[in-house]
Amino acid sequence: MANEIEVKESESEHWMNSKWRPMMGWMYMLVCTMDMVVFPILWSLLQSLNHGQVTSQWQPLTLQGAGLFHIAMGAVLGIAAFGRTQEKLGGANNGGIQTGTSYVPPVNNQPSYSLPQNNFEPNYTSSQNRFSGESNFNQPGQPVSATVGFGGKAAPPPASQPLL
Repeated sequence: MANEIEVKESESEHWMNSKWRPMMGWMYMLVCTMDMVVFPILWSLLQSLNHGQVTSQWQPLTLQGAGLFHIAMGAVLGIAAFGRTQEKLGGANNGGIQTGTSYVPPVNNQPSYSLPQNNFEPNYTSSQNRFSGESNFNQPGQPVSATVGFGGKAAPPPASQPLL
């Protein structure tokens, strides 16, 4: 049934309405390819056939006027991509995607997932201090232990502060 609705909607929509964004991208890529690759080669070949040597370099037409063409096309393609994303989120195709979430916040500051266990460490929750078993997150005035470094190794002593 959903496929029938998609077919009816796609048949009623004009091809230009559904294909203008990709056509803009292809057109921009074609213009850049012609102006930066094909025309410089043809320009050099034309000069070498007529005069026997290449005397001037091709000046890309799209870079004239401080590259305003590239800036404008970047804006058009960027806004078109953003607009299409908004259409998809709004349900223009396939009924849209659900923007809600199934996330349920953890109760009593416990994580809603379990950490994988290995043979080297016991499984602690993310809000527990591994070495004392006490929770020290989100508690003002409770510094994290400075004696434990990366991987459970002893941390280096704190650097002395220079006198000013």
